[in-house]
Amino acid sequence: MSGDGKYFSTTKKGEIHELKEELRVLDKSRRKDAVKKVIAAMTVGKDVSPIFPDVVNCMQTDDLELKKLVYLYLINYAKSQPDLAIMAVNTFVKDSQDPNPLIRALAVRTMGCIRVDKITEYLCDPLQRCLKDDDPYVRKTAAVCVAKLYDINPELVEDRGFLELLKDLLADSNPMVVANAVAALADIRETSTQDLLVLTNQSLFKLLRALNECTEWGQVYILDAIAKMQIKEAKDAESIVERVVPRLQHANSAVVLSAVKVVLLQLPLIADETAVKTLVKKLGPPLVTLLSEEAEVQYVALRNINLIVQKHPEVLSHEIKASQLDPLETFVFFCKYNDPIYVKLEKLDIMIALANERNIDQVLLELKEYATEVDVDFVRKAVRAIGRCAVTLERAAERCINVLLELIKQKVNYVVQEAVVVIKDIFRRYPNRYESIIATLCDSLDSLDEPEARASMVWIIGEYAERIDNADELLESFLEAFPEENAAVQLQLVTAAVKLFLKNPQPRAQQMIQLVLTYATQETDNPDLRDRAYVYWRLLSSDPEAARAVVLAEKPVISQGTATMDPQLLATLLGNLSTLSSVYHLPPSSFVTRAAHTPAPSLDNGALQRQRTATDDGHAEAGSSAAVSDGAPSPAAASASQQTSSLIGDLLDLDISEPTPAAAPPPPPVEELVEVVNAQSGKGLAIKAGFSRENNGPVFLLQLANGTQQSLDGFMLQFNKNAHGVAPTSQVVSVPPLGPGETAGASVPLTTNPALINPAANPSVIQVAIRNNQQGVLYFSSNFKPEVLAAPAQSAAPLDDFFGL
Repeated sequence: MSGDGKYFSTTKKGEIHELKEELRVLDKSRRKDAVKKVIAAMTVGKDVSPIFPDVVNCMQTDDLELKKLVYLYLINYAKSQPDLAIMAVNTFVKDSQDPNPLIRALAVRTMGCIRVDKITEYLCDPLQRCLKDDDPYVRKTAAVCVAKLYDINPELVEDRGFLELLKDLLADSNPMVVANAVAALADIRETSTQDLLVLTNQSLFKLLRALNECTEWGQVYILDAIAKMQIKEAKDAESIVERVVPRLQHANSAVVLSAVKVVLLQLPLIADETAVKTLVKKLGPPLVTLLSEEAEVQYVALRNINLIVQKHPEVLSHEIKASQLDPLETFVFFCKYNDPIYVKLEKLDIMIALANERNIDQVLLELKEYATEVDVDFVRKAVRAIGRCAVTLERAAERCINVLLELIKQKVNYVVQEAVVVIKDIFRRYPNRYESIIATLCDSLDSLDEPEARASMVWIIGEYAERIDNADELLESFLEAFPEENAAVQLQLVTAAVKLFLKNPQPRAQQMIQLVLTYATQETDNPDLRDRAYVYWRLLSSDPEAARAVVLAEKPVISQGTATMDPQLLATLLGNLSTLSSVYHLPPSSFVTRAAHTPAPSLDNGALQRQRTATDDGHAEAGSSAAVSDGAPSPAAASASQQTSSLIGDLLDLDISEPTPAAAPPPPPVEELVEVVNAQSGKGLAIKAGFSRENNGPVFLLQLANGTQQSLDGFMLQFNKNAHGVAPTSQVVSVPPLGPGETAGASVPLTTNPALINPAANPSVIQVAIRNNQQGVLYFSSNFKPEVLAAPAQSAAPLDDFFGL
């Protein structure tokens, strides 16, 4: 076929007519050349379907090469010419009984690939014969054909008994037939309502015997089938592991990962601890070997290793070591200068997971080096990694903080901002231990321009206001641009101002809290900010001591700095190692449409729930018990308490004492939200939405579930012109950055604008567009009930009643 390139250079007019004439000549050599020209034209995208009958006439030949070419043409054009494709049925049936096993297999394979219902009916008899054929090549081809036929017509396959014949092939003497039967049954199981690949102990050990003689992909199918078995006996688990362990040395990375999956699933059943430790040691080297492959294979291996070390860190616990014999020996997960960024980021996660008190010095040296590189995203993650090590390893926390301080002194803007964010978590993990570094952080205040870093710095100032001499001045520098600040920063400013007032109730703090609460209750459209300000205001006005006990209560200590996965999800992903599921870190049902779909949990009583993994300082305070220190309060604290009590009256004499907007009664129960964008169509973002009323006004409720592997932020909303002229009062959706796997809710107040009325629009549907900084714009429609716009016929209740005070 080396000289067949000439067939791709034909561009003559009238070519179809010439091909038709050449296909009708009696000379076999010319007819073969003509078919090659047809296949070449079809390959480059030309429409050669008009000569379908002439090509089909060439099927009657003993030339295997010509027959393959004609069959290839039929597979491509049978769907567009189903009536003419029937012409080839007799030849297919005849070829399925040919003495040559290659022709028999070719005929049944081609009939299975031609997805035409009329031909499917004629496929059954040849397929039944081929499943019992004497030649193993024909049987293994027919096994795959059953899966293709099931995809076209499941009822026909079940009625004709093909599934039973396929199960019989699991006991075939030829290992390739066994492997193909397993692959076919596994493929059918994905779309069937019943588990067809149920292996008994007898069939299990037949599969294990076939494992050594299969091709590499046959081994993958068998290993995956064994992994899905429910093994209950320890002796069976030991036998499986004994047969599978040699596959760890295979050259194919897919075989290695499938073997690792099988071994890991059997470990809990093995009672001998010595045997388990030996097996664990055997799993490390094959995984490390995968990191010497090309970058794409490394990435897949690293994503799988990331899952393994979360469940079994001991598998790779010895891969970070500082060798006394060779100081240049490096940790296999250290990043190389020429690694792609996606490989570097994965290695960084695994380094953090494997860091311990023995190797932390070496890891910190490496992370410090990464923090000076040019890739900003990689540098940010390296700085965060240092913070996670500090939170996780208590004895190494001081060393981690020293590294962070050295990085801050370099005055690199994005490094300083990431360091402030992680130091906030360190303060939460080790309260009253490392506050001496606050002065260094305050010196870098002017370089903070990102919302997360500014919010973290505000939290630090508010939390340690009594130890910072100029805390009021520092907070005022943030308050100057309060209306333009990000929602997360505004929330922290409200809390910090209250803390400052309670700890140091001076006139300056009094003015500050008045300014903050006035704006947050009267001039903002962010419901979270407004609600928090009202809670603080009513708490201060009703019981100052209770406010101190709640707002200044001890915070729960952060116990884990490493990002861990939900145990149930982790178990699911470990059972799907070496598949796309383990690369995406998502269950198969979230991105495979034909897999069984697990419905999302319903909303409790139809109420909108907000689920956020990031610690919300104000919410933590509201949910904390009013704990008071066991010891006697210090004189300074007692003085602050007395001053607070005396100033509360003055504070309430200001404009805040009687709020301008009248509060509404509790909103009616929200109807259960409807899914308007699923994870597949939303690029990993699932959205539920609905309309209701809150605070005596219409609102648009959203529930956002982030199924991607990145944080999503900058959510904005816009309505299309509609029959009611309804539109959001603000396009900004007030939700914090949404991390991977997190779910958050938002309530967007609505207004009506006559300029947005479209009389021709459907009155029961409103078209919505939502965007974020990472994914762009998504479009959906949400059902709308006009009664949402109607105000209830009742007078507004006092604000005290609303808060139950």
